[in-house]
Amino acid sequence: MKETVEGYKRRNGCYPEAILADQIYRNRDILVHCKEHGIRLSEPKLGRSLGKVLMKEAEKRIERQDARERNAVEGKFGEGKRKYKLARIYAKLEETAELIILMHFW
Repeated sequence: MKETVEGYKRRNGCYPEAILADQIYRNRDILVHCKEHGIRLSEPKLGRSLGKVLMKEAEKRIERQDARERNAVEGKFGEGKRKYKLARIYAKLEETAELIILMHFW
């Protein structure tokens, strides 16, 4: 994920404001990297949950907005898998997989 963030910086000249990633990407290494560069990570924080009761209204609003944006992206992934049959690509080499994907859209 660090490479993706650095690629974003090269293309846009700045780091992203937030990263809407799955919970699997919330590890200490990535958390430190994001904190160093002022990037907000979505999803729950590491450690024991304090519950929604103690969460501030502004944090709840940001969490709901992140969820809405992630749902749109996840929906497009699902559409690609269903409509364009991208879930049925079993190529072993990266180049072959890229070629098959290009052939689906060409």
